[in-house]
Amino acid sequence: MKNSEIKGLSIDELKSKLAAEKEGLAKLKFAHAITPIENPMRLREAKKLIARISTELRAKEIAQ
Repeated sequence: MKNSEIKGLSIDELKSKLAAEKEGLAKLKFAHAITPIENPMRLREAKKLIARISTELRAKEIAQ
């Protein structure tokens, strides 16, 4: 998901997307702990996406 797509979402959409991404990261970490996943860079990408969503959510909350 690109930054331009994240900026177009509303606060409620950002919160739901953030929760979904955090759940996905937890599943990835669990899967990686059991058996190394094929592409471990997916963990880093997921963390960065969560950070971008959190940053945009906080910026929109401050702006209100």
